[in-house]
Amino acid sequence: MVYDFHTHTLLSDGELGAVELIRRAEVEGYGVIAITDHAAAGNLECVVEAAVRDCELVRRFWKIQAIPGAELTHVPPEAIDELAKRARQAGAKIVVVHGETIAEPVPPGTNLAAVKSSNVDILAHPGLILPEEAALAAKNGIFLELSARGCHCLCNGRVARLALEAGAKLLVDSDAHASGDLLNEAFQTKVAQGAGLSAQEIEKALRSNPKALLEKIG
Repeated sequence: MVYDFHTHTLLSDGELGAVELIRRAEVEGYGVIAITDHAAAGNLECVVEAAVRDCELVRRFWKIQAIPGAELTHVPPEAIDELAKRARQAGAKIVVVHGETIAEPVPPGTNLAAVKSSNVDILAHPGLILPEEAALAAKNGIFLELSARGCHCLCNGRVARLALEAGAKLLVDSDAHASGDLLNEAFQTKVAQGAGLSAQEIEKALRSNPKALLEKIG
């Protein structure tokens, strides 16, 4: 069963509506999917409330667990905690922060602000994350993402090493923007192997850690 806590719909830069994306994920063998469209101050409530409604619909009829969320993207680091709190108030069960991937001009300080915030769940593709940031993620219960997305995955090895050294929990997410980006168990495992994880560490990243996140968010 695939757990995937980072996906996008046509409400940001994805290609599909949330319900179609969720349906396609269920067919691919997903057990859990989070809808986490890109958000900032202007569209935060809009994308979260739409995800809440679609996930509520899906839960009435399908077995897949669909979770409403948001990904705070390219926002000033000083605003991350405030916006994450707003996302929670709007109904987001998962709050992701778009980390300092080397593929995009994310504001410096984003990783640090994310791992300091009690309202953030996942720091996505954090690029050249620092040891002290990984340590704060471990201390504050914030999950670090190994990304299956092109370019964002380039620092997966560093993220994995520093997370393991610090004791931070890892996840493997798709960052899907289209149906072809959705994961299956075999490819998810290869992403983890490519980041240098052992068989035991892969089991944690693909099974134990997702369950821990689900317990955290209730």
